[in-house]
Amino acid sequence: MPHDTRILAVDDREENLTALSAVLDALPVEVVPVSSGQAALKELLSDDFALILLDVVMPGMDGFETAQHIKARPRTRDIPIIFLTAAGGESEQAYRGYAAGAVDFLTKPFDPWLLRAKVSVFVDLHRSNLELRRQAALLRRTIAGNGAAGAGLDGAPDAAACEGLLPELDRRLAEVEDALARMRSGEPSDDLEARVADLRLALDAFSAGS
Repeated sequence: MPHDTRILAVDDREENLTALSAVLDALPVEVVPVSSGQAALKELLSDDFALILLDVVMPGMDGFETAQHIKARPRTRDIPIIFLTAAGGESEQAYRGYAAGAVDFLTKPFDPWLLRAKVSVFVDLHRSNLELRRQAALLRRTIAGNGAAGAGLDGAPDAAACEGLLPELDRRLAEVEDALARMRSGEPSDDLEARVADLRLALDAFSAGS
């Protein structure tokens, strides 16, 4: 059964891709396996992914170069990347990986439980982000509709007050969206809960005045 949450797995060894798919089979995700950096970049041209599992050592374009290309594209730069690396030389690879935009590292052979736990975090974040984006789009349409309706009501006592709240609602919504973008890129966003609470207060005020 297809899932709407997709994980891109990039590794030049077929057995590693098979293992990744098997470990993640218990999660409600679709694993899309590719065997090279070039194939990964091609896949990312048209499809959306919640997470990329990227092998470091590959012939041709290695994981670091692939990550740099991914982070250079506006469409894909916010997709979190977990690097997969063989044991040995982890310190140097970790430094290069984080510099290339990775949010985490896993050493092969990886612990299946740990891999599922890490992937689950990003899958949940991706789904929450999609839902908040959907709610944000709905809110923007509602704000626009109420603003237009208020402008057309002659002598409505609350129209001016409602219209005055629209810029504030839009500002607080933009702050929530910015916090979500930081979370997707692996940056801390401890103020998200406060931003959501501020947005809720503004929404309550808007509802009371409309």
